Order: sequence, then structure tokens, then C-alpha cells
Amino acid sequence: MSTVDEVKARLDIIDVVSETVTLKKSGRNFIGFCPFHSNTKTPSFVVFSETQTWRCFGACAEGGDIFSFVMKREGYGFKETLEALAERAGIQLDPAPQKADQDKELEKLSDLNAAAAAYFHNLLTNSVAGATARAYLATRELTSETIATFQLGYALDEWDALKKHFLERGYSEPALLAAGLIIDREEGSPGYDRFRHRLMIPIRNLRGRVIGFGARALAEDQVPKYLNSPQTKLFDKSAVLYGLDLARKHIRQADQVVIVEGYMDVIQAFQRGARNLVAQMGTALTEQQLKTLRRITNNFVLALDSDAAGKAATLRGLNVAREALDRETVPVPTARGLIRYEGRLNANIRLASLPPGKDPDDILKEGLDAWQAIIDNSIPIVDFYFQAVTAKIDLDTAKGKSAAVRELIPILRDISNQVERAHYLQKLARLIHVDERTLMAELKSSHTSRQGKRQPLKEAKIESIPQPGLPPENVVTSQAAGPATDTPSSKLELYCLSLILANPSALAVANETLEKQNVPGLGVNDFKRGDHKEIFKSLQLWTVSQTPRLEILAEMVGEALSPQVEDLASQWHNRPSTSLENIDRDLSIAILRLRLQNVNEQINELTFLQQETVVKGLESVRSYTETVERYKQQRKQLEHIRDALSLVGKRRLEANQFGAI
Repeated sequence: MSTVDEVKARLDIIDVVSETVTLKKSGRNFIGFCPFHSNTKTPSFVVFSETQTWRCFGACAEGGDIFSFVMKREGYGFKETLEALAERAGIQLDPAPQKADQDKELEKLSDLNAAAAAYFHNLLTNSVAGATARAYLATRELTSETIATFQLGYALDEWDALKKHFLERGYSEPALLAAGLIIDREEGSPGYDRFRHRLMIPIRNLRGRVIGFGARALAEDQVPKYLNSPQTKLFDKSAVLYGLDLARKHIRQADQVVIVEGYMDVIQAFQRGARNLVAQMGTALTEQQLKTLRRITNNFVLALDSDAAGKAATLRGLNVAREALDRETVPVPTARGLIRYEGRLNANIRLASLPPGKDPDDILKEGLDAWQAIIDNSIPIVDFYFQAVTAKIDLDTAKGKSAAVRELIPILRDISNQVERAHYLQKLARLIHVDERTLMAELKSSHTSRQGKRQPLKEAKIESIPQPGLPPENVVTSQAAGPATDTPSSKLELYCLSLILANPSALAVANETLEKQNVPGLGVNDFKRGDHKEIFKSLQLWTVSQTPRLEILAEMVGEALSPQVEDLASQWHNRPSTSLENIDRDLSIAILRLRLQNVNEQINELTFLQQETVVKGLESVRSYTETVERYKQQRKQLEHIRDALSLVGKRRLEANQFGAI
């Protein structure tokens, strides 16, 4: 049994969901209001006790297992979710001996940071020396509740106050050095406190544990104004966003994150009711920070300073965002009637312009409506690029026009909506006084597909086309997935994943085949298991990379899931090969079968909701009945398309056998 399935065996999804959702028993199952969307009058969130799964029959239209619920609720990645649930289940994850030693060291550093945060907080709230810091916080109008929520503190204006305090309590100087709390003198003299006469701001990870500190100067002549903990084994400022531990749930509720510059911006905004804010930890956003946020929302608003430095930082952050965030693969017709595939940016990034000389708190003092107006009036990323690029280029010269096209055409390529793309192409044509057709030719001719020519993995060899029905037992029987893969849905999920592994280009081709039939392509919500969802997310990026190698994918999914990926890929090793076209069609059929399986399950799940509403005489019975009918129509459509694709495959296989093609 895998660790994933052992966790599921020990934990009851009802207990986990009940922590944030008020559930009411209804027959053998439980029902409540969905925690992932608002403005609902009818309970549409159902937890199924027997299958240990959940589903929203309302606006979300999502579902899954205990892992997918926690990942969605907390904004965790799979590794974090596994660690949290394993700890709750009393399961000891068995790392390698070396990693176990590292984990113990990190735990000690975390405990030391937590103790330091408590030490600083006590000095702020109770010591005479903390009066200066308290006075500063009073000028910022922070309440005692906010100070406690963020555990703000004060570092004494002494060279070794913290060091003496912790050495007296049994901590060692090397430990204080490792935590970044003291600085070692180069000449070998005893170390001294890093933070002195500063307002201390604990920095926490997603799970709320203190990993470092930000420290604001309290004297006018102190430099720098803000001093952060150094890079440690716990603290990596390029991977951390300040305030995310508290903002995560509010970001999910708003389906939007607002990124600001400083700690105090986040703290003051939180106090005034704007709670979906986080602060970057340096001069520009990083790839790690953006990928962390992408797990929670697809909508980003950058509310940074409007001065030159702020605009430069914004531009750097946007460039990182365009490279780091997910891309969706879309088919694009070519002039010769063929199809190529482009990776379009699958994120909504906007820029909020703050009035000159004002920070978020200045605006929030006017009320939440004033702040929200700033956010609502944020401009799309493309408009910002047009402003930033054209401001520094002489558009009256041939060289300037060429530079504008070179910098802006890649931005236009990221626009997935054809109407929007045409709008900005026309805008660029007017700006540089060049015929729009010339720019359109440049847009097409200079494009080098991110996907490139796809080749199957060397070890990805499959046997002849499986006929409709469940995938053969000898095709995909991943040991890494555990006993729960014996369910039809889990087998089909694994089968789809393994076909994509066998031929990375199959996903784009299969999705195009389905879209021609007015059926959406394979998406993350087609998967129930949290581990399968996480693998598919990585596969989407992996398939559009320049070099889709297995080792790259294993690195993308992380150590918790890499054995499962390698096991799936090994299923095809040493099997007779078949044409890439067959894999594409097989995947299309497998997706349809997975959808049919899920639709049938949803129809069955809705049955008890109908019965419940009929018994209680609720008006919502009509909506449930209409939903069931809609699912039945969808099932009929899926069956028709599946049978048509299967018949084509059967005829082609027969023709192959007789040497016809």
C-alpha cells in the first residue's frame, strides 16, 4: 500500500471537511454549502462517505478525494498536502537517512525561530525599551489585535541581548548562526545580534511556521530601512511571499491575489479588511513565488509603486510571470491549412496604478470601496507593456519601430483570445504606422513553436490498440498508485496519464480531436485523485516544453510523486510499438470513457439529492432534476463520439492487418 492510500485508509474525509464546512447527514452521505464559492442558496456540496470523495454540484462543478480537497482548500502543493495529512494520520514518512537528519535540523531551526518571535513579541508588548516601537505602531494606527495576529516584536538596542538570552536557555551559538539571528565576526570574535533597535516582523511559511524575520529601522539614521534574515536552510526569500499563510483562504474566496511591495502594506490592509494581499520579498517577483500563488488563483493584480523604480520592478516581475506561469496548448491554423500548437499564457495578470506618493494604506484609510476601485480599474498586462515599451523607444525611426515589434510581438502571442489579439495588433500598427498585414506576417513567421516536433519517449512503447472498455489489466497496473487504483475511474485516470507519457504530443492532438466534436479537452478536473491531478498539471507543462524528457517530469512532480511517474512510464517498456496516430486516438477514446465514468457517477450521486429534496419538499428538486437531465444528454453525446472514434480505429486496425494501409 502506498503512503497516499495509507493516509486515506486512516483518515475519514468527513472529519477533514467538517473542519471548514458545516455538514448535515443525508442518508449515507453528507451535504452542505460549498466552501469554494459564495452566493448560493442551495446546499450543493456533497461528501460521499462510502467512496471517501466530495463533489460540488453548483458553480464549482469540481470534486475529488481528501487530497484534492485539502490542496484546493489550503492552496498546498501535493507534497505539502501529503506531509500535513500524514502527520494528522500519525504516519511517519520514511525519508532517506540523510534527509531524516536534515528534517531534524530544520525542525530545530524552526523551533528556534518560533522562540525568537515570542521573545521579540514579549519585548514589544511588555518592556520599557519597547516604547519606541509601540509609538511607531501607534502612528501606523495598528491595533493590539493586529499586532498579536502578526506577532510583531521589538529587538533591543544592544549588541548581544538576544544571544545572551538564548545561550542561557541552552541554545548554541552555531544554532543562532544557522538561524540567521546572530552575525559571526570575521576575526573569530564572538558573534553579535543581527537585529538591533528594530521593529521585528516574523515571516512564516504556508503552514504558519516562522522561518525568518523582516526588521524595520526605528531610528532615522539606521540603514538599511528594512533588513531581512539572511538565506538559511529554512528561509529562501525568492520562494516566500509575506502574509500568504493568512491571505491564502481570502485569495481563494476572491479568486484573486493582490501583490504589494512591503510588509506594512499587507499588515495594514489586513486590519482594514483587504485580506487577499501578499508582499514580495525583494525587488521583483520570482518564479517560485508565482508558482506558489498559481496553485490558489489564476488572477494576479500587481499594486506596486508608481515611481520609476517601481515600474522597473513591475516589468521584471511580469517578464518572470510570462515565463513561469502555466500555459495552455491551443491549435492554430497555418497558411497551408495545417495545424500548429502554441503555448498561450493561462493567467490573468493586471496592473493597479497607485496614485503618486500613496501606498495601499493611504488609499485604504479612505475605505474599502476606494481600494477596490483601484483594483477594479487595474489594466491588463498587455496595456502596461505597450506603455512601458513605447515610452523608451523613438517610434519615428525604423530602428525604434523594429525594437517595438521585437518586444511586443511575443506579448501578443500570449493572448489566447483572438479578438483581443487582433485589437492589440491594430493598436501596434497605428503606433508605429506600419500596415497591419505586415505585423500579422511577423507574428506568424517569427513564431517558433514551444512544443516543437514531438517524439515519444524512448521507453514509451505500447502494444496494439485496446478496444473500448476498461484498459487491459496488463497495460497499466501501477504499483506506486496503490490499491485504490482498482476502481474503474482510477484505472482510466492512470491510463490517460500513461498514454501522454508514451507520446507527449498526444494530449494536444487528442484535445483537438475532442474540440472538433464540441467536447472540452482533458483538464485537471477530470481527475478525482489528488496525486493524479498533480501529475497531470505537470504533464500539461511538460508536453509543451522543448525537451519532454522523463527526468525533467520527475523533477517537476517532486520526490513524492516521481516514483509513480517512473512506474507509469515503465509499463510501456519493451512492448511492441504502434503508430503515434493510434496513441492520439486511443487517448481521445480514453478521455471520453473517463468522462462517461464520471458522468455516470454524478448521475448516481445526484439521485440521493433528489430524494432528499422530495422528502423535505424543497424547491431545489427541480434544479437537481434539470441537472440530471443535462448529465444524461452529455452522456448520450459522449457515447456517440466514443463509438464513432472507436469504429474508425477498428476499421483502420483491420485495414492494417490486411495490408490495406
